[in-house]
Amino acid sequence: MIIQRVVLNSRPGVNGVPTAENFHMEEATLLDKMSEGQIKVRTLYLSVDPYMRCRMNENSGSDYILPWKLSEVASGGGIGIVEESKDACFSIGDFVTSFNWPWQTTAILDGKQIEKIDPHLVDGHLSYFLGAAGLTGLTSLLGIREKGHVTQGANQTMVVSGAAGACGSLAGQIGFLVGCSRVVGICGTNEKCSILVSEMGFDAAINYKEEDVVQQLRVLCPGGVDVYFDNVGGDISAAVIGQMNPNSHIILCGQISQYNKDVPYPPPLPPATEEIRKARNITRERFLVLNYMDKYPASTMQLCQWIKEGKLKVRETVVKGLENIGAAFQSMMSGGNIGKQIVHVSD
Repeated sequence: MIIQRVVLNSRPGVNGVPTAENFHMEEATLLDKMSEGQIKVRTLYLSVDPYMRCRMNENSGSDYILPWKLSEVASGGGIGIVEESKDACFSIGDFVTSFNWPWQTTAILDGKQIEKIDPHLVDGHLSYFLGAAGLTGLTSLLGIREKGHVTQGANQTMVVSGAAGACGSLAGQIGFLVGCSRVVGICGTNEKCSILVSEMGFDAAINYKEEDVVQQLRVLCPGGVDVYFDNVGGDISAAVIGQMNPNSHIILCGQISQYNKDVPYPPPLPPATEEIRKARNITRERFLVLNYMDKYPASTMQLCQWIKEGKLKVRETVVKGLENIGAAFQSMMSGGNIGKQIVHVSD
């Protein structure tokens, strides 16, 4: 069977900016023979995410994410439909998902690698299982619950950077749902600011490209910042930390501004900012959602319930065609998406 697949064509270099040309689509032959325990799936949706930038390097800098190999198929979060099964747990027509889905039109996967998903939980929006009802939503919810120390009725203010992205747009809404009294987002366009306030329910949003972030934070967070959901790192995070209250908390979700630089993760703060953090006893612990797998089922049900009730608004930026996945990745890394960046491979 002839299939299309996308391989890593070149590496951008540890300090380089990734481009669509780092990926290449090619034809390949999928063997018809399947072993016991395997299933054949047709790919419906693929996810592109900031963490994948680390996989483009020879060394991912992480013990839990393997680097992609040159001229070999890339992989990430994916959703598909079962077309053939030699695993008793899966039937033809089942919708399934995996964190290690190959970027190809059809694949043969080990049944142990995948899990079944129920479209009814998300009113038929299957791609939500890659975002709001998947690892993205879990990262936002569990990050806030485990590292945010939000207390109902405590009048806490949350700031979210990268607020119009996949995690950020959910995190601000979840902050309200679990008890924050005020949520302010930071993003990079006026359109994104408008969507955060009018659609996602943020109290206010700051366009860091056009406004003075420190000055705006002083105006919009007069009581200081109690919880910071950090998706970006760099200068923006230094600005937010300067406005944080004693005994406040940073949820270290991502550091996208640092991913094209050869620095450790999490990147060290500038000395002056680190002094503020220590003096004010601000927690800044690494958060890894994979450490909380025991909480996935209940948390996923909570996310799906909020989505169904309309309490959690979901935004996606969808690009059609496997051949466009490299361009989608490049766009997402430079802020071209609102909400989750999805690639629609087939119907």
